[in-house]
Amino acid sequence: MKPARFDYLRAGSLDEALEALGRHGDEARVIAGGQSLLPMLNMRLTKPAILVDVMRIGTLREPRLEGGALVVPAGIRQAILLDRPGLADDLPLLAAALPWVGHVQTRARGTLCGSVAHADPSAEIPLCLVALGGEVHLRSRKRARRVRAEDFFVGMMVTDRADDELVEAIGYPTRAPGTGYAFAEVGRRHGDFAIVACAAVVDGRRMRLAVGGVADRPTARDFPPLDGSALDDALNAFAWDLGAGDDVHATARYRRDLVRRLGRRVLEEAREEARRCHG
Repeated sequence: MKPARFDYLRAGSLDEALEALGRHGDEARVIAGGQSLLPMLNMRLTKPAILVDVMRIGTLREPRLEGGALVVPAGIRQAILLDRPGLADDLPLLAAALPWVGHVQTRARGTLCGSVAHADPSAEIPLCLVALGGEVHLRSRKRARRVRAEDFFVGMMVTDRADDELVEAIGYPTRAPGTGYAFAEVGRRHGDFAIVACAAVVDGRRMRLAVGGVADRPTARDFPPLDGSALDDALNAFAWDLGAGDDVHATARYRRDLVRRLGRRVLEEAREEARRCHG
């Protein structure tokens, strides 16, 4: 299939892109890497009047450390960030998850902000943003605002972004002292969207587990330090609360079991890393 007809704007500045989004509203779509948007165009699941290409905007192409977070602008491709020197030291969770995002070819084109804007509940990049308690930076002609990741994802591919807003950047909090991180997922093949993905952040005060692929958005829960049957009970309750369903990839029962097993694994790995940091 081929997409319906649309106009195309290669924005040369942030102001030009925002002006186009403000003028066209819900008839405009932002394109960066296009790895999610182009298939939707081809299947005519979306029929925008205009595509606004933001990849030539120089101010959106340089990540920066700011206020304890790595701010990743809309023009940063996944492969570029994965190759960033020191990524595993600054953001070990994201460094562990990025190799699971698609394949080398798609990471060479896809962007991190594009994945967040697309908001697939199985995607690894939004999951890590929620696990770390990150923020989404939104900008329109009228205002700039920041939204907590947990508030930004509203439902299945639905977000808090207004029609005239651009996901200008996302902010991932960097490694905290004495904190451990771990990531794991199960999919039909490496590079497919996860059937279940789990990301853990553990320090001396709490254990945080974020799960993707089960609910209609990436979902996190904080636990006090738990072990043994108490941890099993907490993970079982979380697995049921996520409201898993059956589909062509897996049954709800299998997804709940993966939440329990993968959840325990990543929490234990993250806790062990936290202990090594303290040691």
